[in-house]
Amino acid sequence: MNKLWLIIQREYLTRVRRRSFILATLLTPLAFGLFFVVVYFIFSYEGNDARQIVIVDEGNILNRSISDDKNLYFKFVDTDLQVLLDNFEEMHYEGVVYLPKVHDVMDPNFTIHYYSNNKLTLDLEPRIRERVRKSLYQYKVDQLQLDPKALKALDIKVDIDPHSIKETENETGKLAGQIATIFGFMMGIVMYFTVFIYGMMVMRSVMEEKTSRIVEVMISSVRPFQLMMGKIIGVGAVGLTQVAIWAILIPLILIIVNLAFGIDPQQLEAANPTATQMDPAEAEAMFVQVMAEINRLNWWAMLPLFLLYFLGGYFMYASMFAAVGSAMGDDLGEGQALTLPITIPVLLAFYIMIAVVESPNSSLGVWSSLFPLFSPIVMPARLAFDPPVWQVVLSITFLLATSIFFVWLSGRIYRVGILMYGKKVSMRELGKWLFYRG
Repeated sequence: MNKLWLIIQREYLTRVRRRSFILATLLTPLAFGLFFVVVYFIFSYEGNDARQIVIVDEGNILNRSISDDKNLYFKFVDTDLQVLLDNFEEMHYEGVVYLPKVHDVMDPNFTIHYYSNNKLTLDLEPRIRERVRKSLYQYKVDQLQLDPKALKALDIKVDIDPHSIKETENETGKLAGQIATIFGFMMGIVMYFTVFIYGMMVMRSVMEEKTSRIVEVMISSVRPFQLMMGKIIGVGAVGLTQVAIWAILIPLILIIVNLAFGIDPQQLEAANPTATQMDPAEAEAMFVQVMAEINRLNWWAMLPLFLLYFLGGYFMYASMFAAVGSAMGDDLGEGQALTLPITIPVLLAFYIMIAVVESPNSSLGVWSSLFPLFSPIVMPARLAFDPPVWQVVLSITFLLATSIFFVWLSGRIYRVGILMYGKKVSMRELGKWLFYRG
């Protein structure tokens, strides 16, 4: 046990003291802050490129009234369209919008004609279309002599208010499903990246020591299995340390950036021409409801279970990556065939997780959350939906048993492969290593 602890200390301290680790840990939050500032200035940039659009409204649909927008101005003219187009170059307009007469008010389709020497841009098209659509709607209401209040009453907003049938369960709000979906997806994403990235870190660490021949000295004093376990635990601790530091620094830097530059999220929303504006009172009520639903989540069960799935999935996949790293030589290309059987289950679990957050109690969700190679990524995505206890217990049992089995299996490959040089290894060769004695 003392030797295992010494190996863990060595793996951990060696990596956290590296300049690359320190720079990556400190610069990544700063990069997030810089990215946030750049995005803010990009979306809040107004520039001085004012554009004027000429409108020829043949049917007086707009009633000579249309709202201007940021750097976009509309001008009504009574000039004939052809005369306007013939003298377009001299007038220095951005474009000409032609609205033909409405021949049939019952026709749901209406075409706007836009003339310009420049192509219609993605920001200009929706701004023109939405302004004409609103005016055309009011025009048809007036022509058909309809009651605007009656029409507004037909625009029905339907809400679903969910209730628990069992009296022992906590009452859920209307946003419970959406909140659970978001948190389930986030937990699945975090699990996917941590398992995959940290496992690859273990593999690269094993390859570095093998190619530098340092492992030959270490094997003389410790058992190969102890060396592999120490490396897995040490690298995992390094990753968790980095994530913990990022969890503190990134929100802190974003707060500092917000205070320093006075960034207002509403300005970013207003800069988007297709953004839907929400009433402040409605936004506040929505925020209160979202926070209430977050508090209703069973965090006392979700967080410990998330940790269990993280440890089980990390040890299972990291041990397999360590075994592959011990079998690889200097050529990284020859190891792609060996890493493929490991990466395929991880990628499949990721795509299954995306489908499962939409239907967490489907057959795919239940069986994939029980399958040990998928459960570290799929089951955390289901935890926010309160899956049955028997499924969670069975899933953890299968995962822990499979993790122990793969650690033992990888240890047998590792003890042979770590001292094997100059030989191209295949999957068949790895199978033979499992039965070597010693």
